[in-house]
Amino acid sequence: MSIESRDYYRERDNYTTSFSSESQITKFVKETYKLFGASLLAGALGAYLTIPYVSTIVEYKFMFFILEIALLIGLYFTKKMPGINLINLFAFTFMTGVTSIPLMVSVVNITGGLAIIGNAFLMTSVIMGIMSYFAIKTKTDFTSYTKPMLIALIVIIVFSLINVFFLHNPIISVVISGIVVLLFSFMTIIDTQNIINGAYETPIEGAVALYLDFLNIFLSLLQLLGIFNSDD
Repeated sequence: MSIESRDYYRERDNYTTSFSSESQITKFVKETYKLFGASLLAGALGAYLTIPYVSTIVEYKFMFFILEIALLIGLYFTKKMPGINLINLFAFTFMTGVTSIPLMVSVVNITGGLAIIGNAFLMTSVIMGIMSYFAIKTKTDFTSYTKPMLIALIVIIVFSLINVFFLHNPIISVVISGIVVLLFSFMTIIDTQNIINGAYETPIEGAVALYLDFLNIFLSLLQLLGIFNSDD
């Protein structure tokens, strides 16, 4: 699945956290990015360990998807539970690696597949870096765009699910993947500003937001590069 649900994401005004000092902000941001980095490793581990079982994952992809969404929802309820929240975070990110492996294996089977995966990862890192830097430097508050962005994401998620499970149309996949890259690039700006502004109650929330931005941009770019480099 190339699009992960953002339904756990609440509007900023409903849960803004006040930091009493600059040091607290710095500590919060550092902790968030540490968890984000650890989440990327957990996702990569999930993909690596399940490569031999790709056929099983494809066969039961709907069940794995449901489990992935359940873990994501569970993160909201366990975010303030020390220990349990970290287990839930890494279980979710590990599972995203599991559900991503069919796409990765299909790309690997293309000529130059490993290079395509590397290029997708590099492009995603560059996009995330540029968007985050822009979010920090700009004087414009983009967090007010959260609601329309969520509506757009829900629409894209619905169309993506319809195409994945029923239509299987490659042209629609290309269009959706391109839109997803743009939407989550913009969401990176919003999420970065939310982290800096103290709009999250815990670093885990910020880490999950960034992870989902990275994951969706990466998988969408991977799908686009895979389609354009395929001989079919």
